[in-house]
Amino acid sequence: MSCLHYIDNQLCIERVSLRAIAERFGTPTYIYSKQQLVNNWQAFHQAFKNIPHTICYAVKANSNIALLQILADLKSGFDIVSIGELTRVQVAGGLPNKTIFSGVGKSAKEIAAALTAGIACFNVESYAELLRINHIAEQLQKPAPVAIRVNPDIDARTHPYIATGLKINKFGIAMQDVLDVCLRIKQLPYLNLIGIACHIGSQITNLGPVLAACDQMTALYNRLQEHQIPIQQVDMGGGLGIIYNTENPPSISDYAKAIVDKFKPFPVELMIEPGRAIIGDAGVLLTRVEYIKETPSKNFAIVDAGMNDLLRPALYEAYQPILAVEHRTEIAQSYDIVGPVCESADFMGKDRLLSLKAQDLLVVDKVGAYGFCMSSNYNSRLRPAEILVDGSHFHVIRQRETMTDMIALEQLVSQETEKI
Repeated sequence: MSCLHYIDNQLCIERVSLRAIAERFGTPTYIYSKQQLVNNWQAFHQAFKNIPHTICYAVKANSNIALLQILADLKSGFDIVSIGELTRVQVAGGLPNKTIFSGVGKSAKEIAAALTAGIACFNVESYAELLRINHIAEQLQKPAPVAIRVNPDIDARTHPYIATGLKINKFGIAMQDVLDVCLRIKQLPYLNLIGIACHIGSQITNLGPVLAACDQMTALYNRLQEHQIPIQQVDMGGGLGIIYNTENPPSISDYAKAIVDKFKPFPVELMIEPGRAIIGDAGVLLTRVEYIKETPSKNFAIVDAGMNDLLRPALYEAYQPILAVEHRTEIAQSYDIVGPVCESADFMGKDRLLSLKAQDLLVVDKVGAYGFCMSSNYNSRLRPAEILVDGSHFHVIRQRETMTDMIALEQLVSQETEKI
């Protein structure tokens, strides 16, 4: 669902007019609904109530500290992929002991910092990583909790860039190697094997791959039990999709029931790592039409938001809903909604039927996940502001970047040189 609705012909998020936000804060601007974010997290928590569980929000989806603070207040766990994300979680009031550290390339400094902070678990993706964690844990004299991330070679039926569970992907340890790796952990005295983990991809819209992954993980659990390898938790990752266009993903409750039914007979805690399904439909990008450009072959609405602000359409060829802030009565025409960046890939959407004039406001909907967090200064463009709406109130949760901000870490070359 969308967090947007019309009130007196004006598009609003909760009870705040988007036009009012544009007039006060300018465009482009990311805007989030607190209620939608809370509702989505609580839907996951409620759906898994019949089994011991922790909902670990995937921070990579959107890492603004104000949004993480809302989740921390809900007692959420967190799934991180860098020490920078752990820092954000801690600043927001999240607990390291409810935080899982995933990712294939954890550096020695990151591992040491995470161990010192007291994270709940490392989701380990290779035997080489196990050796590194054991070595650092020995240096710190602090045993490390680990879970083996399994690569089950399951096609999640999603975009190839966000599929993670195939044998050709960089993630996880091949299923046929997991038992051997678990047995070898017994020779690494500073590792505490507490679980197994699996994440097959993002924007999953079919339960079939999820059920197949569950079957593989329950079979693996039984195999480990036969070899006296106790497992306390099973992490089934995240990846539940949302509706952008014509997708028909399972509901949160149906998704949860499918997983719970598989694991309820087992004495384990279930870890779930939703990101997009929690924040995706809670965020929008507000933008203004700068020019209408009509050509014999195509009509263009050139807006002030570019691919540096929202990369998903260019990177994934992703479809994002686009709505007019104000209804117009003129006949709609087909437009490509494009940005000012000097790339032909710079578009928000193609062939959209809209009634438009220059200076109209548009909203790119459902950009809460992988929106601002993937933004950049490409073309030396300033990154947008972020606003949180709570009922009829709003909060600035990230100031619009300034030119001074953008160049703050750069410096001119001085006449004095330094040798290394």
